[in-house]
Amino acid sequence: MNYLAHIYLSGNQPDIMIGNFIADSIKGKKYLNYPTKIQKGILLHRQIDTATDAHPAFRKSTKRLHEKYGHYSGIIVDIFYDHFLAKNWTDYSLTPLEDYIQSFYKLLRDNFEELPENIQKMAPIMMEGNWLLIYSKLEGIDRVLAGMNRRTKNRSGMDTAGEELRAYYALFEADFRIIFKELQTLSNSFLSS
Repeated sequence: MNYLAHIYLSGNQPDIMIGNFIADSIKGKKYLNYPTKIQKGILLHRQIDTATDAHPAFRKSTKRLHEKYGHYSGIIVDIFYDHFLAKNWTDYSLTPLEDYIQSFYKLLRDNFEELPENIQKMAPIMMEGNWLLIYSKLEGIDRVLAGMNRRTKNRSGMDTAGEELRAYYALFEADFRIIFKELQTLSNSFLSS
């Protein structure tokens, strides 16, 4: 799962959302340096990633890409899955996607000092490009993948992965729906504990 899914699975709890959003930047036990609820968001992120990576449907999705993209396949599928969440947003939330995203961006601005340095650099770029909203369109996914490819100095070839998304669209979406339903259950259980 990528940014939008992690934010959504935080159950509209602001500190959990922040923790879940910054978690990839927090290594090992450094999460203990954060307030308790942000810690919980970081730990939730790790559980989501572990459950996703081990899920048979996720493995089916990555297998479709592995020959061409190798170890980048998982990253690509995470981005594809955020597309399906954004595209089908009304199946998951009564709040319009654009309103939800703007509310999250405000949360980031209001808690900017809590964010790790690399996220402080990335967040304004993300907000300016409205990354979370462009996930809903295939052209937006193409832009995200092209940006990711540039970050790998064009070694990943991710800029062409939109071709596979279009070719196997229904299969990727079916895999997403299976996994996401289970992740909602996992997250709800974690948040209520």
